[in-house]
Amino acid sequence: MSILLISGTSTDVGKTVVTAALAAAARAAGRSVAVCKPAQTGVAPGEPGDLAEITRLTGVTRTLELARYPEPLAPDTAARRAGLPLLGLAETVAAIDSLADADLVLVEGAGGLLVRMGEFTLLDLAEKLGAPVLVVAAAGLGTLNHSELTTRTLAAAGVACAGLVIGSWPDAPDLASRCNRDDLPRVTGTELRGVIPAGVGDWTRERFTATAASWFEAVWRP
Repeated sequence: MSILLISGTSTDVGKTVVTAALAAAARAAGRSVAVCKPAQTGVAPGEPGDLAEITRLTGVTRTLELARYPEPLAPDTAARRAGLPLLGLAETVAAIDSLADADLVLVEGAGGLLVRMGEFTLLDLAEKLGAPVLVVAAAGLGTLNHSELTTRTLAAAGVACAGLVIGSWPDAPDLASRCNRDDLPRVTGTELRGVIPAGVGDWTRERFTATAASWFEAVWRP
């Protein structure tokens, strides 16, 4: 089993679509895939969340959600406000281990690297699992600072960074975005592994799965 954690430099940078694209690319290469979303917020019971979107885009049905909170907040805050238990690190590690028969297990975080998913952060989870973290970054102004802060935090903790992915590349990128695409590897010392076009989350499964692998470096595989 190979485990890859997916974190963002912030919220709304495209983590779910990147996770779906990784899953689709892996399946196209003949690998079995499982996806875990430890904590889902901002979604009511019974409503489709991020895992349902990944299934819609990729056909992956081996998915696991451990905690759900209705308010769109950091998971620990949402749990307290809802009077629900905080997700624990040990139970999360055990749940991910239960997916060990898959060739690739993708674990999607919540927001940025240090957002508390319960009693722990995604950084804590990566340390415990001994697994690398792929960082999903925005394209526009501000992303250099956010990305370098994230990659420096990973390095300081001794956690491997699997690289950077731009989670939503605009159809008509502005000057900042064009410069950032070149500058991100330079300022972070981390490879740019992929660039996801904006809007692909609205594609059909057939189109998404047929194209996903092309958004990543051909020589890189999680």
